[in-house]
Amino acid sequence: MRHRVYGRKLGRKTNHRKAMFRNMAVALFTHGQITTTVPKAKALRPFVEKLITLAKKGDLHNRRRAISALGGDKNRMVDEEGEGIERNRFGELKKAPKIVKHLFEEIAPRYEDRDGGYTRIIRLGTNRLGDGTDLCVIQLVGSEDDDAPQVAGSRTRRAKSNKRMEFAAKLAKGGAAAVSEPEVEEEAAEEAPASEEALVEAEEEKKDGE
Repeated sequence: MRHRVYGRKLGRKTNHRKAMFRNMAVALFTHGQITTTVPKAKALRPFVEKLITLAKKGDLHNRRRAISALGGDKNRMVDEEGEGIERNRFGELKKAPKIVKHLFEEIAPRYEDRDGGYTRIIRLGTNRLGDGTDLCVIQLVGSEDDDAPQVAGSRTRRAKSNKRMEFAAKLAKGGAAAVSEPEVEEEAAEEAPASEEALVEAEEEKKDGE
């Protein structure tokens, strides 16, 4: 029995699960956001936020605790577009910034005035091929102010549901005449905005025709 035993097993043994959390945390600190499944994101959130809390304290003892939680000081930021990355002639990683240093010196100072809640989970409204599980993005709060990649994907299920409800309300009020309105709005939204040069040319052609 697992009475009062907190945490999700996620179909893995203890060592496998810890290694997975370490790898996901390193990827999250490196890129600012990662795409994963909803159960994994919910299980990863407390692991990541506790590391950020240790980094905010900033002393040597908490640095060693963070290094231990991440499996040692060997974890490095593997970002091909980043600076300070060197590889040998075989393509193996030779030099790269350490993730613990990045966590303590760059990520933790963002949250000096914030007590918890350093991450957010955004459901993408898409399903993974194969088992059909829900996908989401776990993102560091404040990454939208930097050059970190933004959330990409189709509309969420809530947005789709709201659109259906608005469409049904228009049908109830306007009858059959309202059926074509959402289609017209979608077509107008899908059209890219014309450039200024195209608008000027269109006005000149209209004047010439008159």
